[in-house]
Amino acid sequence: MKYLVWLLKAAIFFTLFAFALNNQQDATVHFFFGTQWRAPLVLVVLAAFALGVGTGVLGMVPRWWRHRAAARRAHEGLAPPQAAADAPAAPHHGL
Repeated sequence: MKYLVWLLKAAIFFTLFAFALNNQQDATVHFFFGTQWRAPLVLVVLAAFALGVGTGVLGMVPRWWRHRAAARRAHEGLAPPQAAADAPAAPHHGL
């Protein structure tokens, strides 16, 4: 199974490497007010992908914080109270 995973990773790497080699020509990205950016096409695609991932992560941060806070509250509710844990146990008189 480990070799199959490495084979899949190698196939993905070589596919992306071939994509990068085939797309070395310059691309121009036009922004507002006449500004532009000239870079190889593969860098433009990589930058667009990175911006998309960053936007997605920033969009998920508030939900992650809410889930962490809810998990912390649930964990604190399951923990035994500190006073009861520190109190000595009452003697048990069996019948």
